[in-house]
Amino acid sequence: MFKFKKSIFFLILLIIISITYTGCSKKQAEPTSVEPISKEGVLLGTICKVTIYDESSRDVLEKAFKRISEIEDKMSINKDTSELINVNSKSGKEYVKVSSDTFDVIKKSLYYSELSKGKFDISIGPIVKLWNIGTDQARVPSDAEIKAKLPLVNYKNILLDEKNEKVMLREPGMIIDLGAIAKGYAADEVEKVLLENGVKHALINLGGNIYAMGPKPDNTKWRLGIQDPESTRGEYLGIIEVENKSVVTSGIYERYLEQNGKRYHHILDTHTGYPVSNSLVSVSIIADKSVDADGLSTSTFALGLEEGMKLIESLKNVDAIFVTSDHKVYVSSGLKGKLNITNSKYILQN
Repeated sequence: MFKFKKSIFFLILLIIISITYTGCSKKQAEPTSVEPISKEGVLLGTICKVTIYDESSRDVLEKAFKRISEIEDKMSINKDTSELINVNSKSGKEYVKVSSDTFDVIKKSLYYSELSKGKFDISIGPIVKLWNIGTDQARVPSDAEIKAKLPLVNYKNILLDEKNEKVMLREPGMIIDLGAIAKGYAADEVEKVLLENGVKHALINLGGNIYAMGPKPDNTKWRLGIQDPESTRGEYLGIIEVENKSVVTSGIYERYLEQNGKRYHHILDTHTGYPVSNSLVSVSIIADKSVDADGLSTSTFALGLEEGMKLIESLKNVDAIFVTSDHKVYVSSGLKGKLNITNSKYILQN
């Protein structure tokens, strides 16, 4: 988790567009002359950027980035030390005390494991380490290597002591990897920091995990572009308008390994140990909380179009955009009439 590679800078999942202050809205807000302030840096293995559109100070941005750094220090498995590394190092041995941050993210992860029937599983760590996609050590492991590690992938062997906020991995060699959900949690925590410091209008972008805070300063919605899965240059297939929502995309173009003319993407099937293989090339989730959007983007991608759509339709205040390899776009019921397709290569199906 949290490995960084320069090439993914250009694989931004969502493009923020048309962020202007002038014009009328339904509330006829007065145009603002406040200049936005922003901070950018590399944390959680990706580019993080927070932009504030209110009168504020750079101290608030520093507080936001300090919070992201705290989360990385607790949940990374690629640093020298972290709470998660400590949990993994004692797999099969004992319960390990962790912070409320780490405990809450693990607990939320197990919820999505149950919801997705194991398609989302943070115990995928041993398989992730075999592939190392997105790092300089990326390779295609042998069938034997994968088969040897697959028995370690089982979220039901992650044990929680809720009273004492302790975690134990039942089997020796198990590895928790929170890379599919920690950025979402961090985005929600940044929102809390901004709210506590009087910010009402902001964009939080953690490597394509977007949280659009409030409406824009002129009371219109933020316009976000949904990445074209076949493009590596930040081109988009359509536009949605949101406020106080997180938009997170998982896709086969985000990180991948090419070997002998074949591409292997980074979303791994918890049952086979190989990249998920179905008709989908990307899924974008729109939800109130970024941690939910993050967990669901991986879950629904792994479930596939039919089962993924069923899951989304069963949840409140959650919507999704599914894109298939034949350029068809499917949206959940809450997005009917709200996705503006701008690339004629893609055809809206419903």
